[in-house]
Amino acid sequence: MSIHTGNIRLAIVDDHKMLLGALTEWIRGAADDISMVAAVATWPELLTHPEFPVDVVLLDLDLKDNIPVVLKISTLKTTGVKTVLMSTYSDPKFVREALAAGAHGYLVKSEDASMIVQAIRAAHRGQMFVSDELDLALNSEPNDAPKLSAQERRVMALYAAGEPVKSVAYELSISEETAKSYLKRIREKYRSSGFDVGTKVALRKRAILDGIIIE
Repeated sequence: MSIHTGNIRLAIVDDHKMLLGALTEWIRGAADDISMVAAVATWPELLTHPEFPVDVVLLDLDLKDNIPVVLKISTLKTTGVKTVLMSTYSDPKFVREALAAGAHGYLVKSEDASMIVQAIRAAHRGQMFVSDELDLALNSEPNDAPKLSAQERRVMALYAAGEPVKSVAYELSISEETAKSYLKRIREKYRSSGFDVGTKVALRKRAILDGIIIE
């Protein structure tokens, strides 16, 4: 088997051994810029792996280990690791919670495998990734909230959680001006939907109501 020396060091955590093996082999052959350095079945195995910390972790949401996914994402974030979640669930509630917690991507296991590479590369760049299908689901729920893109939701989640614009820009690997333009666009969308989120407090309240951040 050829070994790629890609610049993105990837680990996969999934407790389904067959899927873990298949994903490992597929990714190794799919992208020269991704190096598979760890494939483990449990969360503790990832943290104690000699290759940890890596650049990106492809993490199964459904490990059934009673460790909150928010805690896992936070732990990875403090070590500089980007997280892409995989799940059998496509419920917008799960997706929103994952993105609000700091995940850079969310994949449903029934989706095309080629999306995995797209999501890994996006996460490595500090960008958000959800499939078109999931994005449609996030924006089609019957509520009065405006339609926000995945990146707009991420900007809103960080800013509404208390991060200054400079930190939001750093977190998402975008310029401060770009972050400001996202916030301006978000506020305009809310204003068009009849909601005034001109202050940070108002924006935070709206983010909680719309499930973009979790209290």
